[in-house]
Parts: sequence; structure tokens; C-alpha cells
Amino acid sequence: MSPEPLPTTLDVRKAAARGSVISGAVSLSALPRLRDALASGEGSIQAQCAFGRDEENRSIVTVTVSAELMVSCQRCLEPMPLTLASENLLAIVGDDEMAKQLPAALDPWVVEGEQGDLWGLVEDELILGIPVVAYHDTETCKELLDAYRQPPATLETDGDNPFKVLEQLKSGSKQQEN
Repeated sequence: MSPEPLPTTLDVRKAAARGSVISGAVSLSALPRLRDALASGEGSIQAQCAFGRDEENRSIVTVTVSAELMVSCQRCLEPMPLTLASENLLAIVGDDEMAKQLPAALDPWVVEGEQGDLWGLVEDELILGIPVVAYHDTETCKELLDAYRQPPATLETDGDNPFKVLEQLKSGSKQQEN
């Protein structure tokens, strides 16, 4: 049985006034910016948004996201699983000016109008949570690294050496000087 989907949008200020908690699954195919940063479209995402008010009576939301995604290993460039989990407290504001007035402990979520894009919020949280460099620690990956660490093969002196001609020119110029 598949989990209930997270609503796409919600009147976030009413949800904050009521203290609503909304949770559900988000399809990876619905998050194009995140999908472009991944190795494949496989994965699962669960999110919870707990709305409320803080001591200053600001509308806030605690966003909790967990995901199983496939990213590219930066050592072997093969797909690898990545588990992400994050929790963030955001203040719901109407514009950038209101965001600038927030205390440093609160990050803003700018919601113009009444409807907040919950899927966009989840996508932003996951994009921020993806590590810049991801790699797995498997034997295959180590073998590939070891192959790159091998010293280069030495040039054979009997074969075609492009510097042989330069050596002849150099020895020829010494003979002319004498």
C-alpha cells in the first residue's frame, strides 16, 4: 500500500493558526530540479510540515524530510544510494523585506499570497541536503582508484622516441662548435 501523497499547496497561514501537521509522500517525478541533480529517477520521499506560531506570533513551519535517492559516486561515477534526512524551522513571510527582519535563528519561507507550494519547499530542502561530493566505499570503487594510482608505464628506449631526433640535433651542434 503506497503512502498518502503530500498536498501540492496549502493555505499556510490558516494552517499555522490551527497548528496543523501535514505529512505524506512526494513523487520524485514531480520535483524536476531535484531529479536533474540525481543519477536516476528512482527513490522515495517522505515529508512532514508542522505549522504553528512562535513566541512573537509569527507563522512558522517545521519541515521534516527523509528520502532515499540515487546519486553519482564522484570516484567511480556509478549510481549509489543516498539517504537524506533533514529538519528545518522556517518563518512564513510574505516578501523579502519581511524576511530581512527575521532573527538570524529563523530562515524565511517566502509565500506570496495564501497558498504555499509544499512540494517546492520539500524540493528546496532536499537540494540543500545533497552533499557536494558523494562517494561510496565499495571494493569496486577502490579497485578503480587503485588502477588510477598505478605509475605510468616507462617509455622503451629502443622504440620510437620522439626526443631521439632532438638528441641527434644536440650532439650535431656540439660537433659543429668544436
